[in-house]
Amino acid sequence: MPRLLLIDDDELLGPPLAAYFARAGFELQHASRPSAGLALLRGGGFDAAILDVMLPEMDGFELCRKIRKESDVPIIMLTARGDVMDRVVGLELGADDYLPKPFEPRELLARVQTILRRVPAAAITARLLRFEGIEIDLDRRSVQRSGETIELTSTEFELLALLAAAPHKVFSRDDILEKLRGRSAEDIHSRAVDILVSRLRRKLEPLDCIHTLRNAGYTFAGVRV
Repeated sequence: MPRLLLIDDDELLGPPLAAYFARAGFELQHASRPSAGLALLRGGGFDAAILDVMLPEMDGFELCRKIRKESDVPIIMLTARGDVMDRVVGLELGADDYLPKPFEPRELLARVQTILRRVPAAAITARLLRFEGIEIDLDRRSVQRSGETIELTSTEFELLALLAAAPHKVFSRDDILEKLRGRSAEDIHSRAVDILVSRLRRKLEPLDCIHTLRNAGYTFAGVRV
């Protein structure tokens, strides 16, 4: 059973959300303080974390930063409705997705299911993708750049695997959002894809294998070996 950790200081949110997720086959544990949530995450065994932005002790952004220093567990941030800057900052710090408050439990469940869904095996024939300077192991979900392992978040890995599985194919921003989130790009104005690509590029440096085609999208330009 997948285990989720909700870190939110609303004591009334945890029990009904846990009951809702249990009906879908998930175990959800609730921590009302960041320190307690960090302690639980360090104990291991969680498949994803859900963080509120407004928290005591430290805000959700600082908490996200701390988690990213220690773990690549998928993170969904609960942001203020309509606050694009919250979403942008969260993505820049390494969050994998965001959901504005107030939210419907079924939408949060859908986001969790999407974020935990791996790149479908049927969509990629090779399980080990090798290019000049980079090797992508789809089964182990690991990436080596010039022989050195680099740490990627779940969504960063899925983006890289998506692009590398079809070198030189152009993926629009809508294509990427739909494939990674399983829905249409209703929040494209938030620059979510641009931020994700920028973050991935920084981690792949000095390799220059993800190219931008103006007004079209992104493509993987790696050379197979």
